[in-house]
Amino acid sequence: MAGSIVGGLALAFVIVALRPDLIRRESGALAPPIAAPGSAPPTVQSGRVTYADAVRRAAPAVVNIYTARVVTERVAPSSLDELFREGWPPRYRQRIENSLGSGVIVDRDGHIVTNHHVIANADAIRVQLADERIADAEIVGRDPDTDLAVLRIALKDLPVAPFGRSDNLHVGDVVLAIGSPVGLSQTVTHGIVSATTRSLGVATFEDFIQTDAAINVGNSGGALIDTSGALVGINTAIIAKNLGVEGIGFAIPVDLVRGVLADIIAHGRVIRGWIGIEPRDVPEYQRQQLGLPATGVLIANLYVGSPAQRAGLQPGDVLTDIDGEPVRTAQEAIARVASHRKPGETIKLRVIRGGRAMELQTQVVEQPRGR
Repeated sequence: MAGSIVGGLALAFVIVALRPDLIRRESGALAPPIAAPGSAPPTVQSGRVTYADAVRRAAPAVVNIYTARVVTERVAPSSLDELFREGWPPRYRQRIENSLGSGVIVDRDGHIVTNHHVIANADAIRVQLADERIADAEIVGRDPDTDLAVLRIALKDLPVAPFGRSDNLHVGDVVLAIGSPVGLSQTVTHGIVSATTRSLGVATFEDFIQTDAAINVGNSGGALIDTSGALVGINTAIIAKNLGVEGIGFAIPVDLVRGVLADIIAHGRVIRGWIGIEPRDVPEYQRQQLGLPATGVLIANLYVGSPAQRAGLQPGDVLTDIDGEPVRTAQEAIARVASHRKPGETIKLRVIRGGRAMELQTQVVEQPRGR
């Protein structure tokens, strides 16, 4: 392993542009907040509301992830170099760059879920558990399309995070984030679900949980849990705080994590269907100008030799239905095709070309790497 990798801070995975849709009982006894469906309410002890039981259940499975990479950089020439080294090749030096993130142990075999951006450029990865044990980690697989990755450590008697269900979450449900913000391991923050099914344009497949539980540098890859201590998301992104924004963080829902995790453990990669289209959303004013229906996406480009091209699809077609179900957004179109996981499956497409509706069929292949 090159150099020491303990310490250092990760660069935050920051969303640098705000979007308009990201908007900023009185009684003698303290009433506990309403818990999410299927979760446990907080404990009330001597008038004090506590989530300690939930934290005790989940926190041991949340780990620190330290990464290191070798960076080669050009040495800036000095004034003497400019005088005496004219025509000489440039000089370079290498240094070790450390960064920090979080992860969640998901089974007794030592598999850990984290964000892809936490380990994307790492030459070495080390994991530290809540009980202070440290182990080197190997990468089992990664999925940049969802910003998820799976690591594995060879330790015994591992704590495991209990999985919950993100489809049961509602706006206003209480959630807690656990991770290592700015290197402070096992930090717990508290908030509510602010929104669900958010799309930010930072990954191909997005369905973010928005929360006001504080998420900071180093929290990426950590756990978002409900009040029973069950994992409901993987903390991933924050709105840029240099813009004066507070309390807007995002987590990948556990229902999406579950499928990616199973594929990576079984195959080392995620298997998704692909037909070779690049769909784009159609602005409302263009729909009206072109007389298009309220649903449907524009086929902006096709990959040469792709199943869609062989089936007769053309750039400029408007895709309105997949297998008889309306298509509302470009992301939905990609996700619906990707859900066909067996190569050779046939899907039915309905398109509008030149004002005329057409029915086409095409076979699905496995999504090529890098697409």
